[in-house]
Amino acid sequence: MPHPNQKVIPLTTTRGSLILRSFCQPDQIAEMSFCDDFKAYAQYNPIISQKESLIEVASLPDHNVTLAHTQNGQIVGLSLLVYPDPDERWLRVGPKIMMELAAIEVSKSWRADGLAKKLLNLAIDHPLEKERIFYMVGYSWTWDLDDQHQSATVYRNLLIHLFTGDGFAIFQTNEPNVMLRPENLFMARIGNCVLEKTCKQFKMVRFNLDI
Repeated sequence: MPHPNQKVIPLTTTRGSLILRSFCQPDQIAEMSFCDDFKAYAQYNPIISQKESLIEVASLPDHNVTLAHTQNGQIVGLSLLVYPDPDERWLRVGPKIMMELAAIEVSKSWRADGLAKKLLNLAIDHPLEKERIFYMVGYSWTWDLDDQHQSATVYRNLLIHLFTGDGFAIFQTNEPNVMLRPENLFMARIGNCVLEKTCKQFKMVRFNLDI
């Protein structure tokens, strides 16, 4: 059964027709497969490249697995909106407050049609968006700089432009992985209904001052 909040959007691109589908359910994902070039390359390994991983994410409450796929079920792009792992500091902001844009991936051969923007838009089109803090963590060692022929700084600026267009802003944090390289970044979007005390706790947790 489709998720009650699922949106299905037909899309025409320079390479052919696609379908954008949010809140994909495990049974829907099980019928799909990744396109041939959605795989590891010499300098790049997609965060998610096995549909079993997508099925696991989609089976959890509130998670939004958004896919771009062909008419015959070949996955060419994805985005994941998920709750943080149990060992991450962001759980301390409050129960089910923080949700992470854990991945936005587009197959190499489909990267000229603005799919990343569309996948982000659908990922955060969530019924709980006003009550949540959405965040992303950009680690430069996960970026496909070889294919993009860009420096980490230029790619970072592209990500900032992508996310600020949907209301995200840069927030400072002393999270160790973010601080490993100057190109890394942490961005978040605070929902309109998030309480002020929660916003203060978010600030404390960003700098590990709540323990």
